Amino acid sequence: MKEKLAPLWVLLAGVLWGTTGTAQTYAPEAAHPIAVGAARLAVGGISLLIIVLMLGQLNLRNWPIKVTFAAALCMAAYQPLFFTAVQITGVAVGTVIAIGSAPLLSGALEWLVLKKNPSRGWWYSTFLSIFGCILLFSNNDSMSAAPSGIIMALGAGLSFAVYTLVSRRLVQNYPSLSVVAVVFTLSAVFLSPFLFLYDMSWITEPEGLSVSLHLGIMSTGIAYLLFAKALYYVPSSTAVTLALAEPLTAALLGVLLVGEKLDFVSWAGVSCLLAGIGILVVLRAK
Repeated sequence: MKEKLAPLWVLLAGVLWGTTGTAQTYAPEAAHPIAVGAARLAVGGISLLIIVLMLGQLNLRNWPIKVTFAAALCMAAYQPLFFTAVQITGVAVGTVIAIGSAPLLSGALEWLVLKKNPSRGWWYSTFLSIFGCILLFSNNDSMSAAPSGIIMALGAGLSFAVYTLVSRRLVQNYPSLSVVAVVFTLSAVFLSPFLFLYDMSWITEPEGLSVSLHLGIMSTGIAYLLFAKALYYVPSSTAVTLALAEPLTAALLGVLLVGEKLDFVSWAGVSCLLAGIGILVVLRAK
């Protein structure tokens, strides 16, 4: 039963991640995107660590230090890489390259590291979903093909792909709650210097505090916990493709809550994304 529910856990995680952009629009103007990312990991990691300690589930005996550091470094690197890429290239190009490249990079890593070839259904789903992402963001005029921004976006996609591959190894042997708590607390430590480089006074304002709590608890703590639980049953390449529910959710929330408008091509992208994700869900349910 849990194996059949695992794809739905990834989709729910993607939906929670998709609220990130909308939530940031409610943050004070003084909140720098990279500072928001650092605060997000700090709140998420610390809240999860407190829960694990209260439940008495934290046991670091024989804990794989190298693998944990690798996962934490990947997640810490993803935040500044993604937000910097978006600043340089614009939301459209940065998001499409970062999120769209992650499934392909994840499949390549599985092939190189695990010697495992993704299924034909995965290829159909992944390319259809990535094509949907391209169509979805094609109506954005504020975009740039700056090489530095593209490299940053590819770095973000690679960071997420490696994080997924490494985390799957961790959750195969340790409780997912403990894994996410340890990894994200360590990631927050790695990003802590950013908390001193940027103005953090915005976090004391009601809007800043509520946005930080939402991003940290909902779109980080709970989302990545669901993602980690699903990795026990779902291959990393499949999980990363299903996580493309994130841009789909972000686009729909932009229409419903922020007042953004999608043209016909973008709605066609939404349809392709839904179809691509649907293929994987149906294949996993069989």
